[in-house]
Amino acid sequence: MKKLSVSAPAVLILGAVIAIGSVSFLGPCVHDDGNFGACHWAGQAMLGIGILLALEGAAAMIVRDGKVRIGLFLSAALTAVLGLLTPGTLIGLCGMATMRCRALMQPAMRILCVITLALSVIGILLERKQTESKA
Repeated sequence: MKKLSVSAPAVLILGAVIAIGSVSFLGPCVHDDGNFGACHWAGQAMLGIGILLALEGAAAMIVRDGKVRIGLFLSAALTAVLGLLTPGTLIGLCGMATMRCRALMQPAMRILCVITLALSVIGILLERKQTESKA
């Protein structure tokens, strides 16, 4: 039985934090009048990205084939890059730097995505090493 990589559960957990955080404690502000701006859609996009990362981490925990795991970690790394670019670059945020989306959501999501990207790359390197040593 193949040893489980530390990266897979970490990607799962970080994906869950991104997904849950983007619509709650790390999400954009909620207006009392029911209106919302572009930052709302950035939060919704980050919800989808977080769910995808969590699923990729869960799949990497379940799958036993090293080459498939490498593909899952590569996919997670690319998803993390997408998450890095989403708030503020691909989807605009509020104009004021003091707004919740700029002051909290954007830096938090970027930090979480950079950590996820790093763990995915580590997962790729560890899986490659294990796969090559078996061959």
